[in-house]
Amino acid sequence: MANVIFYEKPGCINNTKQKALLLEAGHQVDARSLLTTPWTPETLRPFFGCLPVAQWFNPTAPRVKSGEILPSELDEETALALMIAEPILIRRPLIQVDDIFKVGFDRENIKMWIGLNSAETTSQDLETCPRTM
Repeated sequence: MANVIFYEKPGCINNTKQKALLLEAGHQVDARSLLTTPWTPETLRPFFGCLPVAQWFNPTAPRVKSGEILPSELDEETALALMIAEPILIRRPLIQVDDIFKVGFDRENIKMWIGLNSAETTSQDLETCPRTM
């Protein structure tokens, strides 16, 4: 099984459920705070791969949700600077296994990448914060 570095918002309900799914599948989970990690553009950028900048952001972050920050209108450099200054803006979780970096928790993609038990791939939304619904 995989050794998973899992950057989360401590106390996040969905991050707790996501970690439980990884543990149930037999993975080792090294949970770290996304909010207190000293990010740089070089350490943060790999998690986003070829995703559009708008998909790098936590859509429920207060400044995004209010429309103060419009992720679809930002370039990479500005987006990274904003997220480094305010990590709550970063979509979560950030997941690293060896030299592969991912953002978000799409169960089917995780299942194909490192494996999840079939029973664990239910339809419950584990990406959207239930406290903002």
